[in-house]
Amino acid sequence: MQLPDDAQDALIAAARSSAPVRGLTHGFYKYPARFSPVFARAAIQAFTSPGDLVLDPHVGGGTTLVEALAAGREGMGVDISTLAEFVSTVKCRIYSEAELDRLEWWSDRVANAVDIHRPSIALTDYEELGYYKHLDHPDRWRMRKAIEQSIASAMKLGTPRLVSFGRCVVLRSAQWALDGRSKQATIEDFRRVLTETSKDMLQGARELRAAVKANGRHGVTVLRRSTAGIEHDDDVRGMRAPRLVVTSPPYPGVHVLYHRWQVDGRKETPLPFMIANKLDGSGASYYTMGDRKNPRLDNYFANIKASMSSVAAIANKDTVVVQMIAFSDARKQLPRYLEAMEACGLTEMMLPVLKEEADGRLWRSVPGRRWYSMQRGETPGSQELVLFHRKATVSPSQLQVHRGHPLPTNPAARGQSARA
Repeated sequence: MQLPDDAQDALIAAARSSAPVRGLTHGFYKYPARFSPVFARAAIQAFTSPGDLVLDPHVGGGTTLVEALAAGREGMGVDISTLAEFVSTVKCRIYSEAELDRLEWWSDRVANAVDIHRPSIALTDYEELGYYKHLDHPDRWRMRKAIEQSIASAMKLGTPRLVSFGRCVVLRSAQWALDGRSKQATIEDFRRVLTETSKDMLQGARELRAAVKANGRHGVTVLRRSTAGIEHDDDVRGMRAPRLVVTSPPYPGVHVLYHRWQVDGRKETPLPFMIANKLDGSGASYYTMGDRKNPRLDNYFANIKASMSSVAAIANKDTVVVQMIAFSDARKQLPRYLEAMEACGLTEMMLPVLKEEADGRLWRSVPGRRWYSMQRGETPGSQELVLFHRKATVSPSQLQVHRGHPLPTNPAARGQSARA
């Protein structure tokens, strides 16, 4: 059954929205290539009902999980990155009023912890492992000390839940101060941003708490592992099928720094893992599903088949799979990507209202975004594509005749039971 036209229009408008990322806990960290919470929210509203399970198999910064939690859905996120696990978990945590009061007290004082005339804690284990890479320049010792002093202040919050929030404040503030900047931030600016960031994050945490209270609390689970083989995971076996899978997988042929910051002229540093108190146990190819030295992307497509085959294995006939993806060369890579989805047992669905537009698919322009393409170097912008799939009811070899099916509606949107 088709989605009503107004629901389709809402999905399209959300996908093409250029509104800045804000609200709830979305501002806790600027995870690379994150997609808009407006779109995640629209997909959740279109295809699920309260209490349904929403899965993001490439959870990244946790946008999907935050929106699922705020809407009264259950959420599960999967990512191989310890940094993604940290950020998503902190963003989805519901703090008590007493915890929020304690964090507010801390946010009023954290800037006072930064004083270059006082000593900082020595994170020698991380230093020996190379997590301070490219921060040992004489021009950066002040910022390094400021970050260490901020971490020490966060560690005094006591409980693991509060310490994680404090470390996330430092993570976001240090990202502002270091990542991709052409001009060094001053220590005074860093102190100011520490305070502003902690206040903003507190407001976001309160907003999420209020949304959960209004819509009924449901759980969120974050698994740090590869999505491939997830159907055999003890945390997944026996779990009911997700009603919605909404995700943004790594983009084929596009190099995005999920696991590094760029400092001092694009020198890559693993510092964010140190601030989060995590170890980076996976190389870049794990986060991008490929290798910059393999322009044919054989590894990428083998990995995306493995991960999406596992998604299909835990899905059922009612599961809708929504992916937002971009390509360095859509003409060559899109057909190959669609073939990979067919090989996974997923059949493409279409929005009928777009049947007169180009190829009938939902494209969005991302002006000003700079991708780092394996094939072409820097590109001035990007076109992203939203793909809709359902689990095939026939074998992959028979899927050709099923292309172009309209998307189903959410029964609850018509006043019917979601389980009818």
